[in-house]
Amino acid sequence: MGDSFIKTKIDHVDYKILRHLQANGRIANADLAKLVNASPATCHRRTQRLFDQGYVSGVRAEIVPERVERGALVMVGVVLDRSTPKSFAAFEKAITDLPFVLDCHLVAGDFDYFLKIRVRDIADFNRLHGEQLIALPGIRQTRTFFVMKEVIDNAPLEF
Repeated sequence: MGDSFIKTKIDHVDYKILRHLQANGRIANADLAKLVNASPATCHRRTQRLFDQGYVSGVRAEIVPERVERGALVMVGVVLDRSTPKSFAAFEKAITDLPFVLDCHLVAGDFDYFLKIRVRDIADFNRLHGEQLIALPGIRQTRTFFVMKEVIDNAPLEF
């Protein structure tokens, strides 16, 4: 996706397509066309345009964490020892190499970053924390929050 493409304004049919794709990324084009009241050819063209113009970044399966031994959800607040572009860049480069980190967000407030991590259990997290997390560049402090109950996780966008 380059800088040379032009995004066209999306309309109510495009929004319907996005809502349905968000609910079921595997929906067949013919079924999607019926739901949005468009011909299959028109629906396919619009869907392709939404992908091409970056309205949809991808489609993937939602794996049940417990089924793959990743039932423990942990949120970690990270404070770096310096708040400089160089220290942020070093941390961000290193964090992308850790496959157990699902999300990493630069935040304002008491922490520099929040991490969302899935592990087997507390012992698994303790090992990863001691061996890999605290070894990341520039970390001064971490604060760990074990999630007791997932009330809402990865909810669809409302628009």
